[in-house]
Amino acid sequence: MSLLAVRDLSARYGDFQALFGVSLEAAEGELVAVIGANGAGKSTLLRALAGAIPSSRGAVELGGRSVSGLPAETLVGLGMVLVPEGRKIFPSLTVEENLQVGAYRGRPGPWTLERVHALFPVLRERRAEPGTNLSGGEQQMLAIGRGLMANPRLLLVDEISLGLAPLVIRRLYEVLDAIRAEGTTLVVVEQDVSQVLAVAQRVYCLRKGAVSLEGVPAQLGRAQIAAAYFGT
Repeated sequence: MSLLAVRDLSARYGDFQALFGVSLEAAEGELVAVIGANGAGKSTLLRALAGAIPSSRGAVELGGRSVSGLPAETLVGLGMVLVPEGRKIFPSLTVEENLQVGAYRGRPGPWTLERVHALFPVLRERRAEPGTNLSGGEQQMLAIGRGLMANPRLLLVDEISLGLAPLVIRRLYEVLDAIRAEGTTLVVVEQDVSQVLAVAQRVYCLRKGAVSLEGVPAQLGRAQIAAAYFGT
């Protein structure tokens, strides 16, 4: 059974329609990749799923329960958590306080401060510093750790590698694979196609706000992906 089921989802920013009837699924314990060029609608999709922007049409189910139209804070309590593009670290809070914010709903589960520190030791070492003192890669670790502190069933990760060095990106993908292996389902928006397809069990490509390709990465050729990505 799918943990996440999305059917015919559309979303707008005012008069501008950004998503056109998007449907996708993510099974328990899967890492699902969402790829596409800039402006394809990837971040809009995650924001609509997470309740950060309203959808204008369509249905979203989490664990068989309809969650369409629910606000972000309710969705977090149900186990759907967004790691936003740009990290969105709270500048007035320390590293540890940023992590604690993630646990504000008190949702039970395996992820604790100690577990997050074990996953990202640098966050323990720098726990008393302002979160914005961290490097870009460390801030991404903090954003992921903050999301894990909510003990999500489904973690939505937006543009994980944006602006980061290749070595840091590889480390973050190792972490994502470890999180998935422990049972958390992930939907990861990414422009670094080769990196995310190496760990994904399923991929969806968006182009102009609609799904242009879906499938199992190992069964898709480069030409298929390029045609879906660029529309050639």
